[in-house]
Amino acid sequence: MKHLPPREAHDYLRSNPHALLIDVRSEIEHHFVGHPLGALHVAWNDGPEWRINPHFVDEVKRLAGDGGERPVLLICRSGNRSEAAGEALEQAGFTQVFNVVHGFEGELDDSQHRNTISGWRHDGLPWEQC
Repeated sequence: MKHLPPREAHDYLRSNPHALLIDVRSEIEHHFVGHPLGALHVAWNDGPEWRINPHFVDEVKRLAGDGGERPVLLICRSGNRSEAAGEALEQAGFTQVFNVVHGFEGELDDSQHRNTISGWRHDGLPWEQC
């Protein structure tokens, strides 16, 4: 798995329009916190029990439609869930998996807030909120 900071991930997506950007956060995060423009949503885990989605790999395979050769970039809140999801995709045979480090909201600052030191939104990359 390759790891890209948000700006590099955005540049990669612009130069590789066939690549998929998948938001692996919960449905609530995806809709109410916001998400990168063009991101597809496939939750890695979701509430209320926060169990790993047993259909995650199959859902991504369906979206990729090519047996695992299509580049897939994964983003979550801070880069942790997306890394775990990427490992699952690699184990299932995906060969071009990218984790967006720092995720959508970035790392916690000294006051335990996000969006202040890193992340997709912090970097001013295009995003939307439903």
